[in-house]
Amino acid sequence: MYEEGKNEKNSREEDEKKRAMREGIIRMIFTSEARERLTNVRLVKPDVAQVVEDNVIRLVSAGKVKPPVSDEDVKRLLMSFQQPKREFKIKWA
Repeated sequence: MYEEGKNEKNSREEDEKKRAMREGIIRMIFTSEARERLTNVRLVKPDVAQVVEDNVIRLVSAGKVKPPVSDEDVKRLLMSFQQPKREFKIKWA
């Protein structure tokens, strides 16, 4: 019983360390305006914000993008993830 609680506590501590490390990387990579935009996106669509952050971190670590990533860069990424809008035509019979 005690061992189970200890493992859960260690797991939470590891998750917290990973989250803190990720936030530090995000602070280094994105400009403050870009981080603010991602925070706003996360409130509405957390999965999209996560995908953008993951992709940018991957691109920066591969050397394909140089930090800092600006707000304009984040806007372009968000536009690329946006589903095309469909037009609906209503016909009256």
